[in-house]
Amino acid sequence: MSRVGNKPVTIPEGVNVAQQDGSVTVKGPKGELSEVVVAHVTVVVEGAEVLVARADDSKPSRANHGLMRSLIQNMVKGVTEGFNKELHIIGVGYRAQMRGSKLVMQLGYSHPIEYDLPAGINVVINQNTELTVSGNSKQLVGQVAAKIRSYREPDHYKGKGIRYKGEYVRIKQGKA
Repeated sequence: MSRVGNKPVTIPEGVNVAQQDGSVTVKGPKGELSEVVVAHVTVVVEGAEVLVARADDSKPSRANHGLMRSLIQNMVKGVTEGFNKELHIIGVGYRAQMRGSKLVMQLGYSHPIEYDLPAGINVVINQNTELTVSGNSKQLVGQVAAKIRSYREPDHYKGKGIRYKGEYVRIKQGKA
């Protein structure tokens, strides 16, 4: 039995959840999200709750049961509160700035790196070195933050690069 999948998802005030044509759509104050219902799982909207049930006890059915419930929970949280990830840029001369809908970063390369932000994602920059990536889709926020981090991952010898807030980078000892 999936402990996560058996819990109902409560729908807060001001949020609409509709299930039709094999997909679930959630509308709220921060936007609209939709997700395709995975195989072997059924979604039922009853009053102020969303119930997820599986067809049988097969392995794919059990795996998708908790997954679908978590995806719906994340959509409901995204349209009410939203998600954000904080990144820190560490290094001499490393900085970022916004130009329209592009994020332009100086990360020690011979050229600036320009990243076009996808629709629904907002980046706020504090002091040129602290970025906050926010949006209503947990998957998209995490993907954009990981992509930005991949342009200059933290160096294990000097500690330079882009890292998540609170991320610990173990600094290795160099040659003497």
